[in-house]
Amino acid sequence: MQFGIFTVGDVTTDPTTGRTPTEHERIKATIEIALKAEEVGLDVVAVGQHHNPPFVASSPTTTMAYIGAQTKHIILSTATTLITTTDPVRIAEDYATLQHLLDGRMDLTLGRGNTGPVYPWFGKDIRDGIALAVENYALLHQLWHEDVVNWEGKFRTPLHGFTATPRPLDGVAPFVWHGSIRSPEIAEQAAYYGDGFFHNNIFWPSSHTRRMVDLYRRRFEHYGHGSYEQAIVGLGGQVFMRKNSQDAVNEFRPYFDKAPVYGGGPSLEDFTRETPLTVGSPEQVIERVLSFREYAGDYQRQLFLMDHAGLPVKTVLEQLDLLGEEVVPVLRKEFAALRPAGVPDGPTHASMVAAAGGPVEQNMEEPQVDKWTGTRAEDDNQL
Repeated sequence: MQFGIFTVGDVTTDPTTGRTPTEHERIKATIEIALKAEEVGLDVVAVGQHHNPPFVASSPTTTMAYIGAQTKHIILSTATTLITTTDPVRIAEDYATLQHLLDGRMDLTLGRGNTGPVYPWFGKDIRDGIALAVENYALLHQLWHEDVVNWEGKFRTPLHGFTATPRPLDGVAPFVWHGSIRSPEIAEQAAYYGDGFFHNNIFWPSSHTRRMVDLYRRRFEHYGHGSYEQAIVGLGGQVFMRKNSQDAVNEFRPYFDKAPVYGGGPSLEDFTRETPLTVGSPEQVIERVLSFREYAGDYQRQLFLMDHAGLPVKTVLEQLDLLGEEVVPVLRKEFAALRPAGVPDGPTHASMVAAAGGPVEQNMEEPQVDKWTGTRAEDDNQL
């Protein structure tokens, strides 16, 4: 099982000091936190993608490449890659390039994005969000799995004899997680392709998460990718820890009360009772995370949000020390002991290459496309 952290890259005022970090400070802090995650033995760092204030995570591939150049083992991922407002051709090119640069030490999580004003900035309409996610991923999947693509859809210009370059490393495309909080269509999409399903697991009660994961698992089996138990599931969650649980509650409360995604809603006590948010001692975090298995089954990836809501970098680094030294080692041992035979491990490039029987030889046919006009010979009759 893979353990790690994810960040959404928010620039939030620290409610205890009144100070707001600059964009430069926030971007640099993201790197420092990622390097710390590898130092304490985590498996994954995932960075977000947003195109509106107060976020600075607009270019995840740039950030991932920079982190990757300074790390050796940790997997770089996204939280999320916006499949709705990012051209699938650019996703295919950018993430395949990143795959080569990192020697396969990466994957990505696709998401729709729920900020309405962002869609028009990229010529899209949020009311088409599901349709965009479905069509754009169909194209992305084709671009990575077929050397020469002829494609026509509703939301972008057609492609004729197109080859996305570079081709995926070893002929094996990056692993894809489909991220969703509330959309069953996305769980269905993940199941259809045999990809992973990532449930953010922050805002909703366990009963909702259970239904979403159960739907994905049943449909994964329906499409013939494996048994119900073999479906690939990832969960998110946020934790805040101190050695003494009441110290954790007292310290985190002002951040919770003013957080962009929490503030103004239920109390901290109500939220921690009704959702997976856990504020307390390392032992309480361990107990809570182990309970996720009761409604999500045996899953492959657990990511924690650690740097949200204006928490200072020093505090986040202290949280990572606790996570790496006291929490994750126990979780690894306990989850491994509970895991039945036949449940797959978290996906890696090496495991996917092995499943494919080794590196896949690429035999790209020469597309019969006019280099000046981009049209094929068979299209001439239609002119």
